[in-house]
Amino acid sequence: MEEKDISTEACESESAPKKTKKKNECDELRERVDALTKELDAAALAAVEQNDKYLRMAAEYENFRRRSKEERSATYESALADAVSELLPILDNLERAAQFTDGEQVREGLKMIAASVDGALSKLGVERFGKPGDKFDPNLHNAVMHEEAEGLGEGEITDVFQTGYKKGNKIIRFAMVKSVN
Repeated sequence: MEEKDISTEACESESAPKKTKKKNECDELRERVDALTKELDAAALAAVEQNDKYLRMAAEYENFRRRSKEERSATYESALADAVSELLPILDNLERAAQFTDGEQVREGLKMIAASVDGALSKLGVERFGKPGDKFDPNLHNAVMHEEAEGLGEGEITDVFQTGYKKGNKIIRFAMVKSVN
């Protein structure tokens, strides 16, 4: 692109006939410079607006992350408090059972405590699984012993060493079992 001198000296130093022609060119160049300056100012303003939008969006995202973290923490604390509140009556019953000296009373107390544990777990949505007679499922059971036996079905559980627990589809603890065939 060819550069033109648009200084007022160059525009005014010409002779009269050339001056009119040169003046028109100078006026055109000034108008063009003014238009380009306006475009540049508009682009700079748009860039400032875009930067402001970006900074606001980044701040909103950071606030969202902070709120989400606080909500997760509060949810965890609430769930933990709910679980502990279900277990506290069991602890109370254990303390009462420890005061007994008669073996039969202790046995009855332990049975009642086991029942209250089952009740607390069911209130929390936790299910027990793994009973003798169930069919072995490697997704639920951990077979620690295997035996061959006539008259029993394929993969039948004959003994349960440790009951399994799950909440929904999440396995909390696999059942430890003995299966046959």
